[in-house]
Order: sequence, then structure tokens, then C-alpha cells
Amino acid sequence: MQAIIVKDREAGVAGLSLTDQPYPEAADSEVIVQVHAAGFTPGELDWPHTWTDRAGRDRTPSIPGHELSGVVVELGYGTTSLSIGQRVFGLADWARNGSLAEYTAVEARNLAPLPFDIDHTVAAALPISGLAAWQGLFDHGRLTAGQTVLIHGAAGGVGSLAVQLAREAGARVIATGRTPDRDRAIALGAHDFVDMGTETLEDAGAVDVVFDVIGGEVLARSAALVRAGGTLVTIAEPPATRPTDGRAVFFVVEADRSQLAQLAARVRDGRLTPVVGAVLPLADAAAAFAPEQRIHGKTILRVAEG
Repeated sequence: MQAIIVKDREAGVAGLSLTDQPYPEAADSEVIVQVHAAGFTPGELDWPHTWTDRAGRDRTPSIPGHELSGVVVELGYGTTSLSIGQRVFGLADWARNGSLAEYTAVEARNLAPLPFDIDHTVAAALPISGLAAWQGLFDHGRLTAGQTVLIHGAAGGVGSLAVQLAREAGARVIATGRTPDRDRAIALGAHDFVDMGTETLEDAGAVDVVFDVIGGEVLARSAALVRAGGTLVTIAEPPATRPTDGRAVFFVVEADRSQLAQLAARVRDGRLTPVVGAVLPLADAAAAFAPEQRIHGKTILRVAEG
């Protein structure tokens, strides 16, 4: 099969190449998915598990990418929850070969059925961003109707979905970003917008939940905005500064079939719209990863047609 591999950590994006790789094997409770569309995280070439397995052993050359949408073509022993020919989408394991390949092995529990009226390119934009938004807001942030949430990076892949989910949940949504992001954030459902280029973060006022995707100074300054009993949630880095009378949570997104299904249901009925930017062929993976190629919306790699 054809796959994108990376051999050399020092080479970074320049080390990505499209090559022939062995067809994967399905272990117990796994499936082989023919990948139709795949997503990736630009910074994943810096993640330890891109280069080593869970025991710390070198696993290069490795196949990056962890979001996928496709069709089940093979069942591992004991797999009963999915069937051959079924459309699925979900999240590949962090410490194994990923989704930038024609076929990949995935634990069945990490996948959810994909309705026929959702395109694979749209579904591939959901797993990491959608699960991160859901888990950050509701599992860790405990956001409820009537509360106020401040969402950083509101026009990005995670932030844009977080804005929509928080608005649907009945929260007052304050978004942050740069000037070109204002109209996008408001269109997605934000009630207010703080322009990080012309306004100060403190203009947002006190909030019940901060959802951060940026880290650094923005994360540190956000702690002071959290009301008593509120929560600062981040996927960027463990927070060094915590709210005076609140919680601080750093988390890594986890696969969850039920949550994936709820995200897909919202896409079907128009309550949730992933922001897909460019859709490129698998061979253009290096260009998609390159920082100078960043565009509005999530870049998706199309692997198979149909």
C-alpha cells in the first residue's frame, strides 16, 4: 500500500515521503480501514509517540496522522461492533502508525459509524478537533447553560467547534482571535469577540470556563479571568498559573465512540459545521504540514475516492 512515512526527526516536514509500505495486520478487537480521508495535527512531528511506541522503543519509519474516515475492509478476531463494508470515522492510536495511508489498523472502539450523508472529508475533520472541544467544554470544563465561556483560537479547528457546541449548550460565548477572525467567530455563534491584536485579554471580564488551545502567556493570563468555582481548561500545556479559587485542567483528547456519534448527529442536522480548508491528495502531505501553507480551516488529505 501507499503511505506517508517520516524517518528522521531532525528532518521534520522535509522528511515526509510517499512510499510503499506493508499492508497492516488487524489484532484482536481491531479492524482494517481503507482510508478515504485523513486529518493530521501540524505539530505532531514533535510528539514523542510519533517516534516511539508506548514502551519507549523506536518505531521509525512511522506513518503520521491520527484522524480518519473510511470503510472497514477486515475484522480482527473478536470484533463484533463493526462490519465489513461499514463507513466509519474516528481516531487512530497516538503511539502507532496512523491515518496517512491507504489502509490502517485501528481499535474498533475508537471508531464510530459514519452516516452516508456525511462526506469523508468532513468526517476526517471531526475526531481530534470535535472530541477536544466536547471533552474540554463538558467533561473537564463542566460547562452548563447560563454560564460564560471564553474560547481562545475561536476560528481554528478546535475553537470553531467549541464555539458552536458551547452556543448550542446555552452558554454565553466570548471568542478570541485576530481581526480577520471576528466575523467568522460571530458567524459560528460567539456572542462577543476579543481582538488579541487591538484589545487586551482582560477586556473579556470574568468567566466561568476558559477553554485554551494556545498556551504560553495567553494561558497564564487567562487564570485570573476565572470566577470562583470555575475552570481553566487547556490542550496546549500544563498550566503554570492556576485560578485563585478554581480548577485548572490540562488534558489529552481521548477516543470516545459515543461522543463521535453525537458529533456526527449534529453535523447531519446542521447544528455543527467543521471548518474544512484545503483538501489535498495524499502525495501533497509535506506541503500540507508546511507552516507557510497554513490556511483558514483544517487541511484534509484525500486518500481514496468514493
